[in-house]
Amino acid sequence: MKKAFLLFFLFSISQIQSQISGCTDPLSKNYNPKATINDGSCKYKNKNLKPFFSNKLSSAIVETSGLIAFDNLLWTHNDDTDTNIYGLDAAGEIKKKIKLEKVNNTDWEEISQDSSYIYIGDFGNNYRGNRTDLHILRIEKKSFLANQAVIDTISFSYSDQTDFSQAKPNKTNFDCEAFIVSKDSIYLFSKQWNEKKTNIYVLPKNPGKHIAQYKETLNVKGLVTGATYLENKKLIALCGYSKTGKTFIYLLYDFKNHDFLSGNKRKLKLKLPFHQIEGIATQDGKLFYLTNESFIKKPIANNPQQIHHFDLSSYLLQYLEQFKTD
Repeated sequence: MKKAFLLFFLFSISQIQSQISGCTDPLSKNYNPKATINDGSCKYKNKNLKPFFSNKLSSAIVETSGLIAFDNLLWTHNDDTDTNIYGLDAAGEIKKKIKLEKVNNTDWEEISQDSSYIYIGDFGNNYRGNRTDLHILRIEKKSFLANQAVIDTISFSYSDQTDFSQAKPNKTNFDCEAFIVSKDSIYLFSKQWNEKKTNIYVLPKNPGKHIAQYKETLNVKGLVTGATYLENKKLIALCGYSKTGKTFIYLLYDFKNHDFLSGNKRKLKLKLPFHQIEGIATQDGKLFYLTNESFIKKPIANNPQQIHHFDLSSYLLQYLEQFKTD
């Protein structure tokens, strides 16, 4: 019995010693080929990406503010008044338009999904920073496609917002334009106008009134405006821009469970200056679609609403190889 225990003890020690934490991404600057556990420490060279395709969108979606890939189309919406959801082909041409009845669009800033529902975030809060009616519309997919949308509401407030006095426009840290849905929860990525970071909050995805609980903070050095999520590949892509008009994609991947900041964190700069990037979607983690609202401030910028295609294969293909099935 003592021998068996000793052998088990020695085997356990050997296993522990064989587990080495470090950067496991060969594309990083500090890759450790001996590392077997990704500790989230990877550092990357700066990269500037140019879209391989851009196309102007219809004037009907001049304020495109979110994007998902669903039912062979890319679905987007405007961020004010309009309660239509628009289905686009890859070139950005409108192929379908579905109107949501008996709902209002105060400030729709994002669209997300799971296998059964579409979710629309009416939680834009940049004007005064003191909205008390923040909510997400949950729409049954089957009813949506039948143009008879069954809709219910998920209302929330932030766990760490105690001051609801009026702020100046674009000064609050309690704005939000990005979220994802995973398992039984919704994860919000805030748009912090002051701190230029994003707070991650979690709340249940079922209808009712909830407190969005603060989880952790990511220093994106910019304003996060959209998110897309491939749950089975442990990959999140955020999009956004800085106050000086610099646009970016921020990748989170190879994380543990729902600890999204435990894996690789890589910011990719985009060659789209002064584009108000708002929506991002992908189906495979290689080809990404981004949309921007019209942003015309002559003589600084003259950028109409557009859709852009980015190929991130050279950054993610090696990582995604492990998820291939026979």
